[in-house]
Amino acid sequence: MGTVIFSDVHADAEALGLVATYIRDPSFPLCFGPVDTLVNLGDLLHRGNCPEPTLELIHDLAREFQLVSVIGNHDHAFLNGVPVSGSDETSTSRHEKLRGSPLLDIFSDMPMEWVAGPVLFVHGGPLDLGTQTLRLKCWQRLSRTAGDSFTGYHYTAPMAFDALEKRGLSYMVCGHQHTHICCRKTIDGIREHLIRFVQKKDAVCPGGEIEAARIPLDMPTLFRIGGCHGDRPEFAYVDDNAFTYIRLQSCAPLDDSAL
Repeated sequence: MGTVIFSDVHADAEALGLVATYIRDPSFPLCFGPVDTLVNLGDLLHRGNCPEPTLELIHDLAREFQLVSVIGNHDHAFLNGVPVSGSDETSTSRHEKLRGSPLLDIFSDMPMEWVAGPVLFVHGGPLDLGTQTLRLKCWQRLSRTAGDSFTGYHYTAPMAFDALEKRGLSYMVCGHQHTHICCRKTIDGIREHLIRFVQKKDAVCPGGEIEAARIPLDMPTLFRIGGCHGDRPEFAYVDDNAFTYIRLQSCAPLDDSAL
């Protein structure tokens, strides 16, 4: 099994298009492995100015690959009329024009999480804290201290590992906070693992370079991936043996035909 994971596209069709172009390239399976499934960890919407092309591309990918999606806090906010910051007038206007569009059907019955083998995929966090908006899994945030916050409930790495262990799971993959991090439960305790990106010289990415950091699946681990937006979109690949953080950089703008 080989799974590509991305999160926090935030209506950036160009960045998602670049990732789509790369995973379709014959060099991708040669460098990382075959792609059986795509997992969207949420936040397709808000902030960016291209929500319609983003959702059109998601629908295209769903026809090409097995696509699994979990809802993000910005998706949840848009669908439920919850005010959130971060979108300018252009972004807000273009999102509002989507109301009633069949492109939004992708969010129908979209779950908070997805489990595959020992891995939990979720936008924010693993805790079951009831139905209050900021305590939902799509609003939770990994932090050094725990407690309620106006940005969403903050949980710690030990809390996450306890929640996983109770469910018989070993790994969690999340997004939400736009920055990558790796926390591992070693025999000496929970440690933050330094992610060392190295350039993949054998990989081919139109208009840019590729960096990757491979982490073996040999102990319980929390993987948080960076956002798939901007000129350095991040995503990840996981199979039965390892989790790989992937970053595209120095990317040239894509031609509209690529979207």
